[in-house]
Amino acid sequence: MPELMSPALIMIAGALGIGLARGHLRAAMVLLTPLLTLWAVWQVPDGVQNTMHFLSYEIEPVEGSPLRRLFATIFALMAFVGGLYAYRLAKWYELTAAFFYAAGAIGVSFAGDLISLFVYWELMALFSTVVVWCGGTAASRAAGIRYAILHLLGGVVLKVGIEGVVVSTGSIQITPMLAQDFSSWMILCGILINAAAPPLSAWLADAYPESSPTGSVFLSAFTTKTAVLALILLFPGEPVLIGVGLFMVVYGIIYALLENDIRRILAYSVVNQVGFMVCAVGIGTQMALNGAAAHAFAHIVYKALLFMSAGVVIYRTGRNRCTELGGLFQTMPVTTICCIIGALSISSFPLTSGFTTKSLISQAAANEGLVWVYMLLTAASAGVFLHAGIKFPWFVFFQKDSGLRPKDAPWNMALAMVIFSALCLLLGLFPEWLYRFLPYPVDYVAYTPGKVVFYLQLLLFSGLAFFLLLPLMKRTETISLDVDWLWRRGIPAAMRWLGRAMQPLRATGGRLGSASQQLLRHLTTHYLGQPHTADREERALFARSWPIGTTALWIAILLSGYVLIYYI
Repeated sequence: MPELMSPALIMIAGALGIGLARGHLRAAMVLLTPLLTLWAVWQVPDGVQNTMHFLSYEIEPVEGSPLRRLFATIFALMAFVGGLYAYRLAKWYELTAAFFYAAGAIGVSFAGDLISLFVYWELMALFSTVVVWCGGTAASRAAGIRYAILHLLGGVVLKVGIEGVVVSTGSIQITPMLAQDFSSWMILCGILINAAAPPLSAWLADAYPESSPTGSVFLSAFTTKTAVLALILLFPGEPVLIGVGLFMVVYGIIYALLENDIRRILAYSVVNQVGFMVCAVGIGTQMALNGAAAHAFAHIVYKALLFMSAGVVIYRTGRNRCTELGGLFQTMPVTTICCIIGALSISSFPLTSGFTTKSLISQAAANEGLVWVYMLLTAASAGVFLHAGIKFPWFVFFQKDSGLRPKDAPWNMALAMVIFSALCLLLGLFPEWLYRFLPYPVDYVAYTPGKVVFYLQLLLFSGLAFFLLLPLMKRTETISLDVDWLWRRGIPAAMRWLGRAMQPLRATGGRLGSASQQLLRHLTTHYLGQPHTADREERALFARSWPIGTTALWIAILLSGYVLIYYI
């Protein structure tokens, strides 16, 4: 029966089928597998549906709840629209890896125990690395290796925490906890690595822009949002997450404003937006958790839409820097319009999905009396409008005329962007369509005159500031150093300096080494060598045949020494 198996298994079967199929059959599998998975998602009722025994533990691979179904729904929908966008351009192995990646995210959504969650978590890490490598360049291969190392580290940290919880409690159930001991802190840190929380967040801006134009669309959707889901399930109301989330919000804005690469702008924007969700989980009220879930849903849609528009630009022009682009609206109207809709959505512009979801989080902070949190989130909304709402579409599609006249998106890419653009507008116009599927009852009115006027003033003044400060906003060919410089450049440089500083010691060590080799040769010859010499007296000390009494004496001395050391 469909409710007894994880819908992730359907996606896994489809991923295997994509690798075996050819032509129109492969295209059909790319489009039908996510739809079949989406149907299976809504066949899973609330509660644990299936159990199995592993060692001495009871595994629960399928557990349903409104929250889990919501995340699994958007993951399956993302796989469908992403597949539609990519299937004519992406290689079969990239599509296979992307569907395995989506299967891992859906598996995490329904995992009812920590062991199942960890297995699907590592499935995501493995195949998301393959998606990065499918960029097919030396830079993508190097970025994929760095990505894999960091996510393997995150998996080890998560596994250590899970083992600690199992040892201390004897349970593998997914239940809310607070970071109060070593094990819970390890689980929290492992999840935050996947959420791209600084200082271990540079993997996102490092790897995503190096993937293929289609691969970055899939990468934008799954890893960080499964981390948000895990935080909601395991750490609702954890106070430290408020500070972490606010830092992510500010960090993402600053680096996005400094960037010149269009996909790195969007990658840092992912960190910024996930910061809103992490902060909401830290607030921990029902409204805040609803806001985190709703904003994750909306974020997958509009962020994928922005990465799709960037992917079309790179596919058609072969260029990815703001300084190389401009004036593309003249020959790419569909891509331009879809990009603007995504940009307005991420900026929380009224009548778009971002407004109806992000304002839930701000209102939850205000309801709890967290004035400083509310003010920082509000200011961050203005910052988002600067880097993603205006900067990205302005420098790519407008500003100066670059002279480029590329074709607009192919029909399948255009259709994928239109679907997500329509969803951004529908969720903005009819927010109750999303609110009804949130984990807790929603008593919130998104559109009130005061709220609409406030956000319009905030965004319009941000836009005015952008154009007044346009000379400062223009990007140049610069490199923004992030924390990953410490291990990519800093540590190798420190090791080279240390090597030069140790050269005098090496010379001294070389002389000591020659003397020690001579001493070792002498001891070997005197005590161990010449075992087969005919004359017993010429044999080395330990190569001679000793009398039984002497042997027994030495054995007694060694045993006495061992007993003495053991009891001490």
